Amino acid sequence: MAEAKATQAGEPTRRDMLFLATGVMGAVGVAGVAVPFIRQLAPNAQTIAAGAPIEVDLTPVAEGQGIKLFWRGKLIFVRNRTKAEIEEAQKVNVASLPDPQPDSARVKPGKEQWLVLYGSCTHLGCIPGGSAVGEVRGDYNGWFCPCHGSHYDTSGRIRKGPAPANLPVPPYAFLNDSKIRIG
Repeated sequence: MAEAKATQAGEPTRRDMLFLATGVMGAVGVAGVAVPFIRQLAPNAQTIAAGAPIEVDLTPVAEGQGIKLFWRGKLIFVRNRTKAEIEEAQKVNVASLPDPQPDSARVKPGKEQWLVLYGSCTHLGCIPGGSAVGEVRGDYNGWFCPCHGSHYDTSGRIRKGPAPANLPVPPYAFLNDSKIRIG
């Protein structure tokens, strides 16, 4: 008869090593299956482009300059207005406007220099110029739609031409002094 070899308590056996190796391989297998399932829960690029909120860093936009970007397939103008542009927009007699709206209703309190607008003329959807340096800014120093002659002021309000309404303001919020979230 073969004698069983006695082991001291606490000393690992071959069976203990097999249990440990099996447990590790099982954990790796579960992780390998779980990772793709977790990744598929995150929105893909098409979903983000279709309307997920976007964050915009305002640091590179100097005073008097603007940028153009797209959100939900629509053009957005973001302009860092000068003090003169802000004063010009605030002193307008709101009752004289075709679509009366004060400048304060189109900007965030304490951040009056930042104007965020949809970049599509409210007449027929053309793209007004005036955001970039050198573009024609119209009679009111804001935006000008060359297709049909709509003139917008420094607050994006319609002042002259066939457009029936102001350039709309998209939903946005400041995350800090130099970053906004649109959407």
